[in-house]
Amino acid sequence: MQIPMPPPVRLYFQSEAFDDTSRVADCFTPDAVVTDERRSHAGLDAIRSWKAASKAATKYAVTPVSSEPDGDKVLVVGRVEGDFPGSPVMLRYLFGLEGDRISALEIRA
Repeated sequence: MQIPMPPPVRLYFQSEAFDDTSRVADCFTPDAVVTDERRSHAGLDAIRSWKAASKAATKYAVTPVSSEPDGDKVLVVGRVEGDFPGSPVMLRYLFGLEGDRISALEIRA
């Protein structure tokens, strides 16, 4: 079953599945900010570096399990499985959107 979500959010998770770090960054606006593990990454170069470092550090896969509006944002809950302690975990991905791109992403437990 496919979970309904806005096209840029769907593209983000599809790019994640193929380990395509350049394509992940292309989902974002030029001035987007990603917050993950209490660190912020602003701009496309920083987002590319963040994603490349994440993929290099550990092997993992994200499976979205739900998607719903959260005010003017979109909240996706994803099951993250990989070769890290405590796997699998459920993480919350809070997306801000601007047109057909992601303007903000906060990932938290």
